[in-house]
Amino acid sequence: MRAFLAVIPPEEVVDELVSFLGPRRDALAPQGRWRWTRPEHLHLTLAFLPELEEWREEVLIEAASAWAERAAPLALSLAGAGAFPDPGSARVLWAAVAGSGGASLASWAKSLRAVASHAGARVDGTRFSPHLTLARSVGRPGPAGHLLQALDTLATSAWCAQEVHLVRSFLGQGPGGTPRYEVRHTWELTGPPGS
Repeated sequence: MRAFLAVIPPEEVVDELVSFLGPRRDALAPQGRWRWTRPEHLHLTLAFLPELEEWREEVLIEAASAWAERAAPLALSLAGAGAFPDPGSARVLWAAVAGSGGASLASWAKSLRAVASHAGARVDGTRFSPHLTLARSVGRPGPAGHLLQALDTLATSAWCAQEVHLVRSFLGQGPGGTPRYEVRHTWELTGPPGS
């Protein structure tokens, strides 16, 4: 199965993002140039698992449960925007994780990638960059400087990330050919503060 481990922002933060993006997207993004992330798909990926054999899922759940018992909840917020690979030839527009939350997410990502690998999952080795994907280019990459200027003022309320989710992705099975996501497991983070 194709899956990922992620933090999903609370509904209030998703609503803030949608309200912020709406007028900017409509005014600045050419019709059909960008495929914007559906609100219910907004998440912060910690580990992408392009191939998780179904029989290994229980092993992963058990191993990540031990990690969740040691990991403490984390205060997060989003502020500013960027593009991959760069603003002049953008394939992805993203919201940045503000402050020290990005460093903490990087630590979570490193740990969870190791947990998943030890559980026998194939883990994508792309360098971790804490972000939330806002849109993907349709077709070839293109300039996005004007969009990034408009998105640079993005700043959400802070929230406490108290859960990490294992999400299965079904490519092309959602509305308009988008993926369909299914949360397979949720871990409550119960570690002591500062862990």
